[in-house]
Amino acid sequence: MSAPHSRAHAEALGIGAMCGAATWFIDLTVLPRHGEVVQFREAFIRYLGELMSLVEQLTSLHGPDDGHAHAALASVAEARRRLAEPEAAGLNGEVTRVKQLARSVVALSEHHEALTALRADVCPGCDRAIEAGVRPTP
Repeated sequence: MSAPHSRAHAEALGIGAMCGAATWFIDLTVLPRHGEVVQFREAFIRYLGELMSLVEQLTSLHGPDDGHAHAALASVAEARRRLAEPEAAGLNGEVTRVKQLARSVVALSEHHEALTALRADVCPGCDRAIEAGVRPTP
């Protein structure tokens, strides 16, 4: 597999699918069963660990004054804060907590997409710079 911050790796992680699941969970109006909440919580926790690492790697490729990178790192810090929160008491409390984790999944997915788009001069398959006027080969 290519470098961990490549588009190919991000697609392998299923950013779109996980972001969709997180959005669906955020929009719930009826309380899910406890077992479902636990499954979503565990999936979001696992995914946030991988996504935080990807976003941090992408931000390291940008200059120290890059606004997108600063915003992304702030979202990583917020995700870490949310991950450190203990399990909430009762189903309502835990659903609220897992919705916060889902919000971090959505935010970091959007930051990943934005930071990847900013690197349009880099081949998504191998992460090598694409020279101006040169067509990349697959």
